[in-house]
Amino acid sequence: MGKPTGFLELTRETPTRRPVDQRVKDWEEVYEPFPVASLRAQASRCMDCGIPFCHQGCPLGNLIPDWNDLIYRDRWKEAAARLHATNNFPEFTGRLCPAPCEAACVLGINDLPVTIKQVEVSIIDHAFEQGWVVPEPAPVRTGKKVAVVGSGPAGLAAAQQLARQGHDVVLFERADRIGGLLRYGIPDFKMHRRLLDRRLEQMQAEGVEFRTSADVGGDISGEQLRKDFDAVCLAVGATQPRALTVPGADLKGVAMAMTYLERQNRIIAGDDVAADPFLDAAGKRVIILGGGDTGADCLGTAHRQGAASVKQFEIAARPPDSRSPADPWPQWPNIYRVSAAHEEGGERDYAIMTTKLEGENGVLKRLHAVRVEMVKKDNGQIAFEPIAGTEFTEDVDLVFLAMGFTGPEPLPVFQQLGVECDAAGRVKADPVTRQTTVPGVFVAGDARRGASLIVWAIAEGRQAAEQIGKYLENR
Repeated sequence: MGKPTGFLELTRETPTRRPVDQRVKDWEEVYEPFPVASLRAQASRCMDCGIPFCHQGCPLGNLIPDWNDLIYRDRWKEAAARLHATNNFPEFTGRLCPAPCEAACVLGINDLPVTIKQVEVSIIDHAFEQGWVVPEPAPVRTGKKVAVVGSGPAGLAAAQQLARQGHDVVLFERADRIGGLLRYGIPDFKMHRRLLDRRLEQMQAEGVEFRTSADVGGDISGEQLRKDFDAVCLAVGATQPRALTVPGADLKGVAMAMTYLERQNRIIAGDDVAADPFLDAAGKRVIILGGGDTGADCLGTAHRQGAASVKQFEIAARPPDSRSPADPWPQWPNIYRVSAAHEEGGERDYAIMTTKLEGENGVLKRLHAVRVEMVKKDNGQIAFEPIAGTEFTEDVDLVFLAMGFTGPEPLPVFQQLGVECDAAGRVKADPVTRQTTVPGVFVAGDARRGASLIVWAIAEGRQAAEQIGKYLENR
């Protein structure tokens, strides 16, 4: 390593966030620029650890020690090349990934881990600024046509890799813009849409054809895909939200998190969006059900819309402040985390289960809940048992459901293609070839794994593209 004693001499440092009173008034990203000198110093903390467990933590297999060393030596262009060797979109992962690589960092055994995620995003931002990120069209075309259905991170990665192999790739998206949840599910204060658009320009220059508002399974049948293309890749995600099954869940003022987030993203994009008091938190008492990243995205959005108050309820108990014996290094730790949105205000509460929503004239007015404890049943399953005497009621105007996703939506194209799905709705496929039960039809990302991380989606897209390439070669 460039500085063998860096981890002994320096402590972990991360970028500062813009002041809360400033950032809640706009939709720009929350972090201040990180000085280059500080970044190089942080990269020097990467140890000569012998076995880089960060590789194990990263589904993409990012060459983390390599580009840490290169940044310390001020060799940015080489670092960008190492970064792109395993990751198509480091500007996305550097902002949106929870960084399992850092949880697996060897330095994290007894110290704070290397700031891997910040080094990653700084490399790619610098590479774009310097004009090093350019289209990489294939020198030779194969004449083979591949359809990729779904334009989230898995579909984008698969499409780009296939285009660079020389295949003619058409990317189908049912929404009016490309990007999937990257476009409409992520607030701009976490990742601005211009970062997505500049990468899409590169992909178009490499030969990827985008078709938006494409109803695959409706206007475009599975049979038509098989007829027009040599291979099909399903990258439709796992967008079926977990529903709230209590009385009153259908009241006005109760909405899915993605419905809420998409509307705000469309407003920022300049779309003509009709006024909807049940999707605007301005002056409202808001409760978010779900304590994960999507819930935090709703929290930050409600702050910026001017909510009167925001509370976030999670059914699980409050995580510990540090690793427990149940998830030792290098596993991902279930610990208490404070995101930028949490720092901006609102209340967080744990071990709460909603029992009923109450309204007047069809409009939400109150939430009824009870505190719970987690118990393990004789069959090994986990259940949440109400604690007698802990019932309470909250006055509320809006409730946003951010309780995760159960799996892919049951799309008509699955039946039309003849692919098989498991009990959770995930498309079955060979774990190595990513080919479904139908020859020539492949699957990538959350549609195969279930709801997961962006790094897994990109890794799945790359793996599916590799296997599709082999399939087309053999044909």
